Amino acid sequence: MERALRTAASGMYAQQINIDVIAHNLANVNTTSFKRSRAEFQDLMYQILKAPVSSSTQNGNTEASSEIQIGTGVQTVATLRDFEQGDLQPTNNPLDVAINGEGFFQVRRPDGTIAYTRDGSFKLSRDGRLVNSSGYVLEPEIIIPETAVAISISRDGIVEILNAGETEPVEVGRIELVKFVNPAGLRSIGNNLYVETQASGQPIFGTPGSEGFGEIMQGYLEASNVDIVEEMVNMIIAQRAYEINSKTIKTVEEMLQMANNLKR
Repeated sequence: MERALRTAASGMYAQQINIDVIAHNLANVNTTSFKRSRAEFQDLMYQILKAPVSSSTQNGNTEASSEIQIGTGVQTVATLRDFEQGDLQPTNNPLDVAINGEGFFQVRRPDGTIAYTRDGSFKLSRDGRLVNSSGYVLEPEIIIPETAVAISISRDGIVEILNAGETEPVEVGRIELVKFVNPAGLRSIGNNLYVETQASGQPIFGTPGSEGFGEIMQGYLEASNVDIVEEMVNMIIAQRAYEINSKTIKTVEEMLQMANNLKR
């Protein structure tokens, strides 16, 4: 009986984490370039109540009787992030760029470390540098002078400006992308940023539009890849699983109470 209580409790806790993951996905349905996550589960260790007993048959072959194994519940082992590309939405803002394909932008954090993002909603700092919404500088650094009246970003990442009074554009930098062997191994740190881990592997640098890297789309932003209908279905399934486990606990309590009443 106590085993059933612990098993059902582990199921309730696992579904609670599952609901937390689903709620986070739904909360970020409108977050630029957000990538949904899903919880992964594994069954816990088994207890053998009856070990198999070997016996010999008439023809000399050895057969083993079936054993009795009782599982002890479930545990959440990981949250896997899905890097499927979201829809590209036009913004008509020349500083908004999206990656159509694989790759990440690089931004330098205040402590000097590099983080990676799919969010291309860049802005200009007071000194003309391209920065993200948190003020982190795009790497490699690109500076737009005050004399610029137009900004053009090609699909292969070349950034050109048109200065006032001039007719020919001037190249001021190039956007560089990185990718990872296992992007699902990246660690999310908030603010639409990721950092590399041993699981993700080291960054691979490349030019937008080259083999294995996506193209740069100026005037677009990548939307979240959260599917609201799918998340709502997952939420209902998790809710039902939580409810069933709670009913298991109530059933075990009733059975224990019936066993206690046998003494009276």
